[in-house]
Amino acid sequence: MVIVPKQVKSYCPYCKKHTVHKVKVTTSKIKPGRSMSWGTRIHERKLKGFHGKVEGKVKVKKQGIRNRVMLECTVCSKKHERTISGRMKKKAEVAK
Repeated sequence: MVIVPKQVKSYCPYCKKHTVHKVKVTTSKIKPGRSMSWGTRIHERKLKGFHGKVEGKVKVKKQGIRNRVMLECTVCSKKHERTISGRMKKKAEVAK
């Protein structure tokens, strides 16, 4: 486990100064594509049989999950994200 402190002094892009931020751990996973996008709708029509032969969904190599931290500014109470490490090896956890 990567232990992250409860509060961090960091740069706030909204205040444009370094302020104390509250820390909350969030992990980002790959989100599914938009169901109403043009390519998805055409692919679904082809699978229903409105066109010639079509391949199914291709298996994609899974990407690793990033360790992300949500920082909330104590002055302006706006939130922004920060990635701790590129690919997750150990999950982040807020210090008790």
